[in-house]
Amino acid sequence: MNGEKPKIEIFAPFGVAYEWMKTMLFRPFDAGRWFVIAFAAFLSGAVGGGFNPGGQLGRLGNGDWKYRSESHGNLPHWDATPWIIGIVAGIVLVALVLSVVWMWVVSRGKFIFTDCVVKNRAAIADPWREYRREGNSYFLFSLLIMAGTLLIIAIAALFLWLCFFGFHGRYDPGTPVIVIGIVVIGLIWMAFALFFGVVSAFMVPVMYRRRCRAKEAFLDVAKLVLGNPGPFVLFILFGIVLALGVAVIGTIVTCVTCCIGGLPYINTVLLLPAVVWLAAFKLLFFRQFGDPYDVWATAGVAASADASTQPPNEMLPPPAPPAMP
Repeated sequence: MNGEKPKIEIFAPFGVAYEWMKTMLFRPFDAGRWFVIAFAAFLSGAVGGGFNPGGQLGRLGNGDWKYRSESHGNLPHWDATPWIIGIVAGIVLVALVLSVVWMWVVSRGKFIFTDCVVKNRAAIADPWREYRREGNSYFLFSLLIMAGTLLIIAIAALFLWLCFFGFHGRYDPGTPVIVIGIVVIGLIWMAFALFFGVVSAFMVPVMYRRRCRAKEAFLDVAKLVLGNPGPFVLFILFGIVLALGVAVIGTIVTCVTCCIGGLPYINTVLLLPAVVWLAAFKLLFFRQFGDPYDVWATAGVAASADASTQPPNEMLPPPAPPAMP
């Protein structure tokens, strides 16, 4: 009311998030509800799953890509190299298509899981339909960013190749100036990636709260982060510690369950309390910046005074009122 910025807490919303997690998952405990919320979290990409094939392709022939039939008997000459290249290209294309489809699902899933946490409910179909426009907008924005990132990486790789090998294909260690330039560019890239990661993480709550598109949310959150760097830096540092803790717990769970706990979705089911806790922590931290960033502002209206849909506020400073015209 007096124009002062609200005091932004880190540990207070973390404690409130713990209570909110217990309310969602254990008061009372419902196995069916647990699995539905876990599926929503899985769709949002909240816990890493999947697999990494790793390894390498088996060597064919005498250690090269060419498979010739005459080396395996008196069969007619047959060069399998084009087939191998075609199969590999097809696998890469299918993997790319599946990656884009999964990115779309995750973009829509982020709003589903946010809705589950905000409204303290286990629902998939309703929020999937309700936030279709916002989810698709977030997907297109993410796709554009991914394409831009790949382009920048390709340009950087070409730049490095030219710096170290030049135009004649011979290795040239370059000068210290080039090395220093590469290090500076790398640090700038890391800072940009971190900044964009933070902004994109808080875009979904803004889009959920205001029902706006990704561009508007990105510009708003970017301005907010640049205007309040201190709280967000603390949030990032604390988040890194929490992420490491969850990673350690996930590794232990995977080992104890003989790798079954590392499977997609199963991993999310087993770690659901931590997933919900961290998701609520992010939303509770963000709501301290004012009503435009409070995802519970609209949920409270829709809940018709249902106390179970509102997190406790006694540990948090009240959100700043919206700016008066």
